[in-house]
Amino acid sequence: MLLLAGALRAATVPGFPPAVAVFSFTVVLSTQPARCVLQRRPPLSNSSANCWSCLHPVNMFNSYNVKFYHSKAFTSPYPGSCVERSQVPEDKVDWLIEWKDYNPVEYTAMSVLAGPNWADPQINDKGFSPKFNERDGEVERRSLNGLYVVESGRPRNPSGRTGLTGRGLLGRWGPNHAADPVVTRWKRDGSGNKVAHPVTGKNILQFVAIKRRDCGEWAIPGGMVDPGEKISATLKREFEEEALNSLQKSPEERAELEKQLHKLFSQEHFVVYRGYVDDPRNTDNAWMETEAVNYHDETGETMDNLPLEAGDDAGIVKWVDISEKLKLYASHSYFIKLVTEKRGAHWSEDPGPECCE
Repeated sequence: MLLLAGALRAATVPGFPPAVAVFSFTVVLSTQPARCVLQRRPPLSNSSANCWSCLHPVNMFNSYNVKFYHSKAFTSPYPGSCVERSQVPEDKVDWLIEWKDYNPVEYTAMSVLAGPNWADPQINDKGFSPKFNERDGEVERRSLNGLYVVESGRPRNPSGRTGLTGRGLLGRWGPNHAADPVVTRWKRDGSGNKVAHPVTGKNILQFVAIKRRDCGEWAIPGGMVDPGEKISATLKREFEEEALNSLQKSPEERAELEKQLHKLFSQEHFVVYRGYVDDPRNTDNAWMETEAVNYHDETGETMDNLPLEAGDDAGIVKWVDISEKLKLYASHSYFIKLVTEKRGAHWSEDPGPECCE
């Protein structure tokens, strides 16, 4: 039996964007397999991605109504395991396509089943009655993309089949909310002048990147939103923990970091993206969603006074020049591309084909 859980009497979910009709495009964010995962789908060319951006100028920075068909969510074996996903043909990804023989593998990691405070119990556990599509106490079970279907008591991935049921490494059934702070500055030469790309003539942006300990891929220093935590607090906390190693600082050092970061995080910023993330940890019943926000240090003076130091889940942290050659974790390359478009910075030497409405 299929049902849409939650309060269907309203056209929108309070505090979240309305569920709307969407255009479906296959968007792949990497041009080659990542080092630590296997990819099963050929990527789109850069020109295809550029054309997609041109066709959706309204949704560029608020992509609530753009539906991603996943690519990295087909990663097999599943991250941190030897579990192979069931094969999902391209024409069988969409739930609207009937597939009676679909028999996905069931997998939830032992680290999740152990019952840490960040994870839900199993669906059939006594006393566990999650309120899907609603705010469930301190746990946010609403999706940034609107209402999702619940089938046989389990949430259903809004982007389609993944070849694996259960939760994998994710703690929550349904959406698992994260926040990604994209901290940027202009690349400058020894004299303090902005550095322009020799081909495009556009100034080069840099962003703070971390190398993840779990799989070795470069990424934005983000993380999960704690129950009851505001997104703004998560963005600042994750940057402090992963890019400045605040957890290992003395109270006096942390207070100084807080003082310097306040200037950066309290200034004008813009939301790069809010919604579903094509993540290798996604399953049929649990998936990642994020809010990516750009904090830009125009003069570079604020970040010059903050020495980068990897901490928490980060193995390495450094400033990275932004271009289409970046190969980043999950959907992070796409988020970075949107920042360059907003800032008028260099991204690609190839302008791509002209697009028609």
